Amino acid sequence: MSTVVEHVLAAPSRYVQGRNVIQKLGSHLKSLGSTPLLVADDVVWEIVEDSLTKGFEEADLPVTRVGFGKFATAEAVDSLVETLRNGDHDVIVGIGGGSAIDAVKAAGHLAGISWASVPTAASSDAPTSALAVIYTDEGEFVEYRFFPKNPDLVLIDTVLVANAPERFLVGGIGDALATWVEARAVAKTRAKTMVGDAPTYTSTALAELSWKILWENALDALDAVRSRTVTPALEAVVEANTLLSGLGFESGGLAAAHAIHNGMTAAPQTHGLTHGEKVNIGTLTQLIMEGAPSAEIEDFIVFSTKVGLPNSLAEIGLTPEDQKEIRAIAKAATVEGETIHNMPFTVTPELVAEAMTVAETLSRRIRAEHGLPEPQLYQAEH
Repeated sequence: MSTVVEHVLAAPSRYVQGRNVIQKLGSHLKSLGSTPLLVADDVVWEIVEDSLTKGFEEADLPVTRVGFGKFATAEAVDSLVETLRNGDHDVIVGIGGGSAIDAVKAAGHLAGISWASVPTAASSDAPTSALAVIYTDEGEFVEYRFFPKNPDLVLIDTVLVANAPERFLVGGIGDALATWVEARAVAKTRAKTMVGDAPTYTSTALAELSWKILWENALDALDAVRSRTVTPALEAVVEANTLLSGLGFESGGLAAAHAIHNGMTAAPQTHGLTHGEKVNIGTLTQLIMEGAPSAEIEDFIVFSTKVGLPNSLAEIGLTPEDQKEIRAIAKAATVEGETIHNMPFTVTPELVAEAMTVAETLSRRIRAEHGLPEPQLYQAEH
């Protein structure tokens, strides 16, 4: 039998973004089911309840909501499945952060019904994907769960994004900046993506478009969030963070940046940082390892500093002297099966540790040359 190689583009069935679109959630869900179950924690629910309820009344849908804890645990997923079956629900909706959305994906899959992602911040590219991250009650990584389809609906209200904490958008930018840097590496090797044997040209192009939009609009979008307003720049960045980066990472492939992020669980000093903040260190480390042009590395450090993302060891709680922790991160990032092995050259723990170590010197020199603030040591809460 001849070898089969699949180039797959995975995407949600429908993506909806814009001002006050939370009011239209009911009408969009109407085509998916008649007895939705809404999953949101108390803080999120207080923000969305009034706007959402009015839209549900207009769509003649019942409003049934259950709360959510902090993490998408196996127990939380199983509890949602039981609630779904007891209430005869035919669609489940995750509203809020990544863990609530991931738990909803997993529960919807197990119950065999439709599911929808309604993020209230543009803090990561997870809402569009066909995977969920499962944790322990303490927030330790347990497993990835992969599903045969993406969400039936992704809906993101840019008014909610404009009123969310600025750090959420910064983190989303950090996560999305990695997408093109990783996808272009995978394009060279034609390595496995999250959904196929090799990337599609479409997903690689979308990853690059996400990068371009962020460089043109990120700083203006952050100004919009500081002013709690929706501007074209914010709309552009929300789409880059959520849709373009989501399609780009899942179907374009991951490489070193996210593997180094995963390795940071080995260093307690980094705990408390957002996903995108840690990923940004991984992106810079990848650029150093692959010998990217010095001008590109310089531009990346200047830009990510202005955005408010860490690009030095100090900003993730480490120093070049913390070689034990750096080596532990490097070792965890290079275990068998990690996406770092999608790079177009052999990656060793030593290579990662050396690139992370030199990032501190690079960052301090470039920031000083551009009159930017020097890195400050991050202190993790214990």
